[in-house]
Amino acid sequence: MHSDKPKSLQQIGGKPMLHYIVDCARNVGFDRIHVVYGANGQEIPKTFAQEDINWVLQAEALGTGHAALQAIPHVIPNSVVCILYGDNPLIDPKTISRLTELAKGNRLALLTTELKDPTGYGRIKRNDDGKLQKIVEHKDTNENERKIMEVNVGPLAAPTSLLKGWLTRLDNHNNQREYYLTDIIDFAVSDGIEVSTGKTLHRCESLGINNRFDQAQLERIVQLNKAKDLMHSGVQIADPARFDLRGECRAGKDCQIDVNVVLEGTVNLENNVVIEANNVIRNSNLGDGVTILPNCVIEGAKIEEGCTIGPYARIRPGTKIGKNCRVGNFVEIKNSEIGEGSKVNHLAYIGDSEIGKNVNFGAGSITCNYDGQNKHRTRIGNDVFIGSNVSLVAPLEIGNKTVIGAGSTITKDVESGQAAVERSNTRVVPANRLISRIK
Repeated sequence: MHSDKPKSLQQIGGKPMLHYIVDCARNVGFDRIHVVYGANGQEIPKTFAQEDINWVLQAEALGTGHAALQAIPHVIPNSVVCILYGDNPLIDPKTISRLTELAKGNRLALLTTELKDPTGYGRIKRNDDGKLQKIVEHKDTNENERKIMEVNVGPLAAPTSLLKGWLTRLDNHNNQREYYLTDIIDFAVSDGIEVSTGKTLHRCESLGINNRFDQAQLERIVQLNKAKDLMHSGVQIADPARFDLRGECRAGKDCQIDVNVVLEGTVNLENNVVIEANNVIRNSNLGDGVTILPNCVIEGAKIEEGCTIGPYARIRPGTKIGKNCRVGNFVEIKNSEIGEGSKVNHLAYIGDSEIGKNVNFGAGSITCNYDGQNKHRTRIGNDVFIGSNVSLVAPLEIGNKTVIGAGSTITKDVESGQAAVERSNTRVVPANRLISRIK
């Protein structure tokens, strides 16, 4: 992957790919989950610190069989073991449940699939009776074996006692000097143990990730599935191929999502929400009838019913916008509460503030919340008119029904019902005098 991050922590659909395998195991209902990680993978247990997982260190990267051998002492005796792969994230729990059931009859169960182009995969070689004889790696196939369409996907299941015995018999007499897990197939056949095969339910289950292109392909599969789920629940998505959900989304009735929308974290949409093109929304709640116009970034915000946001607005974490507000183009709001019916239409910044109801915040006006060392709050009452190009220097309180004149810099509190204007005097001189001085 050409990355400092372990492969199993590379993200698909906003989650580390290992998250999908752990979820699969949980959904199957396994009693215990053991994750084998390498010496350079210390970040992996930290990422999953809240999960009930037994972490097993593989100090040397000596192959898949060696990895399984590190975990087998921790496995419950007289159980069935299922082995999954950390770079094979789209395995269906139903597939693994069927595979595990196959192994309960004192059998080795192997997951296979049939591919139109099996290049690179180990072929499933069977005898004339259809029984599995061995797996032939692609590089070792002859002309006839390359025509075999059935291939090994990777996951397998077996009784603990059988698997433990086979793992101890593995050797590394190969070009890579590694212990291959697939060699246990030969042991099972030679021991007269039946090798059963289960087929994948979906084509994507056979796809592993070995590079960034593979990662992108699986990302699109995950995103299409997420879009399908939302659309089946009633969400109108203009183009599923141009929609990304990197987390979870709950949506009410009659929601519409245009192209190039990215939803991240946990996003809640009430009824009749419209999200127009090119928006990024993270960990936010949008109330009934909210409209997000194009090219906005909304993060960690609660936007109540009837609001219109954008275009080109940035709503930062800790922001709560009351009912029927209007936040227009090139407006940034951070860690603030905006009261019902207020308007911040364009080219404004509101930070660390409490804005009352029915406030009109003029173009180019800002709250100056940071003095270079500390953040301070600005409190504005109800029915306040703030003119254009006003600087409100916090800490500051402005009472109800006040008017702040355009171009003012306000550094002192303004009581309710007052008007505040602070401007330098305008000096008028003949234009030719000014021009000559400039020259």
